[in-house]
Amino acid sequence: MAYVDHAFSITDEDIMMETSYTVNNRPPIKEIALAVALLVFGTLGIVLGIFMAYNRIGGDRAHGLFFATLGAILFIPGFYYTRIAYYAYKGYKGFSFSNIPPV
Repeated sequence: MAYVDHAFSITDEDIMMETSYTVNNRPPIKEIALAVALLVFGTLGIVLGIFMAYNRIGGDRAHGLFFATLGAILFIPGFYYTRIAYYAYKGYKGFSFSNIPPV
């Protein structure tokens, strides 16, 4: 017979004794706005950087590549947190607005 440690088990009485609480899962407006702004400006930076590098605006391709790299740095967190906000809004399992850190 297997040994069961009852000191750490949860019984039905333990669950019934807990107080009820409400889950506040309202969308964080400022954080989502920042994520969308990062996504938009990152996309613009990537597109304009590629355009600048292709047409050698600024004298050489380095200016365009730098601009595209800066756009990618903005795009990555913007896409990540916008995706979390979208999935939390749609109610996908495992996604919540609490996964977005406060500003």
